[in-house]
Amino acid sequence: MESWLWCRFAGILCGNSDRKKKQATETLFRMGVARGTITTLKNGEVLLFCITAAMYMFFFRCKDGLKGFTFSALRFIVGKEEIPTHSYSPEIAYAKVEQKTEEQEEKARGRNIIALVRKLMDSICKHGPRHRCCKHYEDNCISYCIKGFIRMFSVGYLIQCCLRIPSAFRHLFTQPSRLLSLFYNKENFQLGAFLGSFVSIYKGTSCFLRWVRNLDDELHAIIAGFLAGVSMMFYKSTTISMYLASKLVETLYFKGIEAGKVPYFPHADTVIYSISTAICFQAAVMEVQNLRPSYWKFLLRLTKGRFAVMNRKVLDVFGTGASKHFQDFIPRLDPRYTTVTPELPIKFS
Repeated sequence: MESWLWCRFAGILCGNSDRKKKQATETLFRMGVARGTITTLKNGEVLLFCITAAMYMFFFRCKDGLKGFTFSALRFIVGKEEIPTHSYSPEIAYAKVEQKTEEQEEKARGRNIIALVRKLMDSICKHGPRHRCCKHYEDNCISYCIKGFIRMFSVGYLIQCCLRIPSAFRHLFTQPSRLLSLFYNKENFQLGAFLGSFVSIYKGTSCFLRWVRNLDDELHAIIAGFLAGVSMMFYKSTTISMYLASKLVETLYFKGIEAGKVPYFPHADTVIYSISTAICFQAAVMEVQNLRPSYWKFLLRLTKGRFAVMNRKVLDVFGTGASKHFQDFIPRLDPRYTTVTPELPIKFS
């Protein structure tokens, strides 16, 4: 459920075509693993995510590298400070910080310990080390990374809590103790740790490279993005990795079209959708075991169970194990139209 949500979040403007392509890609991968043509790697989804994150962050840092929803999503996750075209100047930024501090002191004067804590946090954020190339003018490099972790950890934690609300309230009266799992669930902290560590590692690496090289370079995003991809160890998901990898290939293709390096094929999205549908349906008939269970259930709902009443035993001669999950199914056939006497012939009244 959570993986599906994040893939939907990542491709919400792309329609059914992207979901079908993702499903077809995953089906081909499963078929390759089952036949031994593809060798799986330990933590392969993490490595794939590291490579994908490195390229995405590079495009994010480049001028006109990403547009639309993808750019907005990365800007929300990473922050506008990592965009080289950030228009703030140090003088304007410091003026705003000083103005904000004065306003807070006016309101907080004569108040309790909350004002002292806020003042302490402000002093920590403003008086730490910050490289001249860093755009986070209101924070030093250390507090910049810590704040990024806390912010995205909270977002991930709240997302997982919201996903569990329907099931928790379903058992509100029968099992009230399950409400505690809404807040103290392992997966809540895993998603939070994934998002929080991704942002903090990326920001920390970017700041470190600015200090080492004494400049702000788009190439830093490749190193920082790759290292930040290791954060998927907290929340491993093959679905997310493969989806983002397929979107990366699509992005590279459109970049090639803009540069005039690759040709443009009209109605290519329709052709790809048709091929993806053919792959998924072929697997649904010939090798259901390599199809994602959620997609198989979707096909059963869509066809009112008719996909499960095929005579797959006659397809076993092709060596795909078509009847592997249907050993107990024996079709009722009309003996007038079969070359072999059926096991359960149709009885006519």
